Amino acid sequence: MRSLRSFVVLASLLGSGLVSGQDADATSAASGGPKISAEWKVAYAKAKPQVAKLSLQDKVDLATGVGWTNGPCVASIKFPGLCLQDSPLGVRFADLVTAFPASDFNRDLIRQRGAAMGAEFRGKGVNVALGPMMNMGRVAQGGRNWEGFGADPYLAGEGAYETILGIQSQGHYIGNEQVFRPMLYVASVMCSYNQLNGTYACENDYIQNTVLKGEFAFPGYIMSDWAATHSTEPSVNGGLDMTMPGDKTFNSGDSWFGANLVAAVNSGTVSQERITDLATRILAAWYLVGQDKGFPTTNFDSWDATKGQHINVQGNHKDIVHKIGVASTVLLKNQNKALPLLKPASLGVIGSGARNTTSGDPNQYSDRGGNDGVLAMGWGSGTANFPYLIAPATALTSQALKDGTTLVTSFSDTNITAAFLSPPDSGEAYITVEGNAGDRNDLNAWHSGNQLVEAVAQANNNTIVVIQSVGPILMPWIDNANITAVVFSGIAGQEAGSALQDVLYGVYNPSGRLPYTIAKQTSDYNVQLVTTGTVPVQIPYSEGLYVDYRYFDHANVEPLFPFGFGLSYTTFSYANLRVSGSPLGGKSFASTDSRLWATALTATFSISNTGGVDGTEIPQLYVTLPDSAQSAPLNLKGFDSVSISAKRSKTVTIKLPNHAFSVWDVASKQWAIPTGIAKISIGASSRDIKLTANVKC
Repeated sequence: MRSLRSFVVLASLLGSGLVSGQDADATSAASGGPKISAEWKVAYAKAKPQVAKLSLQDKVDLATGVGWTNGPCVASIKFPGLCLQDSPLGVRFADLVTAFPASDFNRDLIRQRGAAMGAEFRGKGVNVALGPMMNMGRVAQGGRNWEGFGADPYLAGEGAYETILGIQSQGHYIGNEQVFRPMLYVASVMCSYNQLNGTYACENDYIQNTVLKGEFAFPGYIMSDWAATHSTEPSVNGGLDMTMPGDKTFNSGDSWFGANLVAAVNSGTVSQERITDLATRILAAWYLVGQDKGFPTTNFDSWDATKGQHINVQGNHKDIVHKIGVASTVLLKNQNKALPLLKPASLGVIGSGARNTTSGDPNQYSDRGGNDGVLAMGWGSGTANFPYLIAPATALTSQALKDGTTLVTSFSDTNITAAFLSPPDSGEAYITVEGNAGDRNDLNAWHSGNQLVEAVAQANNNTIVVIQSVGPILMPWIDNANITAVVFSGIAGQEAGSALQDVLYGVYNPSGRLPYTIAKQTSDYNVQLVTTGTVPVQIPYSEGLYVDYRYFDHANVEPLFPFGFGLSYTTFSYANLRVSGSPLGGKSFASTDSRLWATALTATFSISNTGGVDGTEIPQLYVTLPDSAQSAPLNLKGFDSVSISAKRSKTVTIKLPNHAFSVWDVASKQWAIPTGIAKISIGASSRDIKLTANVKC
């Protein structure tokens, strides 16, 4: 029997002490049971004698945040202290930091982004950076999808993995979602707000104790999301090690831990051993990443911008922001080679998304909770302050002056002159923007965007549509012959305008790929947004494995633009697929069994740039499992980013572990590799398969 493994644990913490691997059994790490890595063993050897000196109150203090707004960070722990701070896109509530973009399908750039973010968090004295976010975009309208890496589990896992390694290279450790390799570089995991099978995630014994600390032999600690703790004894006995931000609800003045946890221990409902366990996990993670020596003190204040040292930690990080901005831009349509622009005689730039905010301050809305001008990130706790924000109109005006182009701009969303930029936005539910309470109400462009596009196209037979968006968007105008090009720039961070300029003018040949499917109509998605019900609303995950393109393939639904799609200013051809090795069909493995992660198969093929300009191709490897697995028709299990000069070729090699051919078996609670014939598919997207080969399992 196969089943979707639905995880609600959310966080990963890491640092300079790399964890080399865990061949663990299913016993508590703090009790000395699992075969943890040498680095973890050293950390535990340091932590245990220190914890032995602590009183019950001291141990509980380690696990209890000081309360919302009661420290310089979004939460702090005493001992000398841990500063925990958002976000996945930069250091929240701080000045002189970088506003990073989202990223996908380019491991090198994701790693570089992680390293840059890690340097900034460390430079500000943040011990625990609350990122990366790696939830899949299960619901296309989901408000926080933009914080993560798309709608595929493998892509999300690889994005988080590279981010973690990048941040950890700076001698730092971070939190906010579980990484799957399996838990090799993780020091902390965050449990979420929701329930799983009727039990709150932060007191879910099966997920936290049986799976995470048992099956995965996780030696670090589990922290709650902010105010996601709902009890004392059930949470602590269920595996929760730290409550954030400490108070039951923001500024409530009381805690589920703190005095309540001390009382629970004294009454015997929580054991002394369990308190020692959680304290050891927390302190060991601190030692693991080397923060006991030479780590900067916190030098900013989240709640009072006049305080702190105002240290500039940006370095040259705007360069990586720009690189990711251009590399992540997706060219969706390019009719008659409308792009790149070659010193056009005239150009119209139309729409409010082309300009900066009306006030000129990109941070005018708290936590970016407003939609006014260029969209460079969504809203909520996943944001950071912009040090500056380059709007498209600013960048295009500069280029027009250089080229002698007559430029006309109109920032009205009802003007009908030449070009269009549209900003559908979303974020976290504590902020409502234009009637959208976090999640988007629908998948349409905001500010009458569809009508604007149609009006512009009616007046101009060479209309280029530029879309800034937090996720998929409906495009009822896509087949209009007057719309010659469509560029999807997503959310590109502080360099949004200049990155777009480089793509439009061919300074950079676009190589971005969609990390989700764009449907022809909202009803084509099998998972819809739930907007009614009694809190906590119970949401059935009845779709199983069939999320995004896996559903579209399974149900034979034709997308508007498929997962992994993106055009280039050049052309590529694929050839010579060779496959060696084979998975261990008929075998089952525990998550921590090294054989599950050992290389089972190597696929080698060539890509040729058959066009006239240099370019970067994103080859994707999909696995089709034997019918007995009852899996999706195609499952992403590998990808690469390959830069190739015009008229040249390169050989690409992708290695797959046994895990790539496995499904979760509910009965045995192991990863089972089915027997039969599997298929390897190499393609430019999930619907553009170039090469295939069969493999015996």
